[in-house]
Amino acid sequence: MKAQGLTQTAAAKVLGVSQSRVSDIVRGKAENFSLDMLVTFAARMGKPARIVLSP
Repeated sequence: MKAQGLTQTAAAKVLGVSQSRVSDIVRGKAENFSLDMLVTFAARMGKPARIVLSP
């Protein structure tokens, strides 16, 4: 959000969620979201996630 200069309201529109859900992310409440949803959010913000498993 900071890098793109987005407010929570603008980020909510990009992510397709409410502003209160964006607030949860900003406050570090990642446990309120599934891993799938967090990966989707990253992609929608232009930062596709990559999961790497170590041996």
